[in-house]
Amino acid sequence: MKKFFDDIKKDMKFKSAGPGKKLTEDASSKPAVAPSGSSTKQSRHAPSEGAQRAGAAALARIEQKPRLKVHTSQDAIRNQVKRELEAEAAALAEKDNAVTAEGSKVKDPACLSVSGVYFTCPLTGATLTKSQREVHIKEAILMRFEEDDIEASVMMVHTFNKDREKVKAAVDIISKYVDNICKNPSEEKYRKIKVSNKVFQEKVRPVEGSREFLQALGFISVMLPVEGQEEEEEFLVLPEQSDDALELMKERRDRLQRGEPVRAQLDRQPQAFRPSPNAQRFELPPEFYNLSAEELKKEQQQRTELVEKNAMLRTKAMREKEEQRERRKYNYTLLRVRLPDGNLLQATFYAWDRLPALFEFVRESLVDGWQPFELIAPGGQKLQESEEVTLVECNLVPAALLTFAWDAAVQADIAAAGGKISAALLKPELLERIQTLS
Repeated sequence: MKKFFDDIKKDMKFKSAGPGKKLTEDASSKPAVAPSGSSTKQSRHAPSEGAQRAGAAALARIEQKPRLKVHTSQDAIRNQVKRELEAEAAALAEKDNAVTAEGSKVKDPACLSVSGVYFTCPLTGATLTKSQREVHIKEAILMRFEEDDIEASVMMVHTFNKDREKVKAAVDIISKYVDNICKNPSEEKYRKIKVSNKVFQEKVRPVEGSREFLQALGFISVMLPVEGQEEEEEFLVLPEQSDDALELMKERRDRLQRGEPVRAQLDRQPQAFRPSPNAQRFELPPEFYNLSAEELKKEQQQRTELVEKNAMLRTKAMREKEEQRERRKYNYTLLRVRLPDGNLLQATFYAWDRLPALFEFVRESLVDGWQPFELIAPGGQKLQESEEVTLVECNLVPAALLTFAWDAAVQADIAAAGGKISAALLKPELLERIQTLS
């Protein structure tokens, strides 16, 4: 490259194609252009000062390119940016950790009243976190195809699709396919579904699991000629069925119509505790809240300020309405039941669970669950098992300590009859894992 520019310097004494001023402008604007053939016929002149400067500058640029200075500078910039991003990320992480700790008032997970919110897969029995449950259930349903493709495809239709109206429309159309086949078993046209059909494309195909269900019924994919078209099209075709097979199709159609979504069940995490003065102290994990820790902190600050200012200016109805609004910020509630022997029974519930679910849980945890009992909420409110009211409506969200009491009349009758009352109230499997409440 250097030799190339040396040659240019030598050739700069080319003959002028016009006035001297023109030559100088051309040389400075195009220093790397070789002289044309016609210019060699004229007398050569020494290169102008501008041409020499332009050539020297171009040569300097070329000679500098192989040097590492530019690359070193870029690497330094990249390293600096990387350090700044890492520092920013660390600062944000530290800020989030501080907000979370301050918002929940908990620094050590061991201090939490419960480690988190967990669910149980009804198909596998696995215990799952909230983020794991959907993926796990889908995988469990797909594994089900090896055992029962009808059951798996029904689960798939009702679980994989969130829009219930679209699911109902697809189920109705598939049911119509089955009805037409059963009414006209010898008619081939009812046993053929054109995949490009508008109704199939718009109503059936978008619903996950619908095609799997049709294939489980016996439909197979076949490319068939279409009148008036050069290319064949895909059809789902069902071979002619026997009377027994038709009855089985009806039963499978009914299973599709009765199908329900497979949902992970809330794991109540029942836990027994020994008598403790900390029974009314609750430290809840972030999963219990609909708000982030930062939003929760802000809400708590605002609520504290407003309560002092407006407590005397609000009616009872206004206060109750605000309390209801506050409780909607919680998805779950942690309840403890203090038993007559002082032991505590703890479990997690949905905020919208109803009182019968609470009574059923307590009854199943007792040795003598057949005996009637009472549950008394904070403030002395006696809860009624027969009332279909939610826990949030009973002011039992996000956490509450209830008091358990046997029905006094029934206990008196048992004692009068010489009956014995079990010394242990909770079932052995709960007492085996009893803990001390920190």
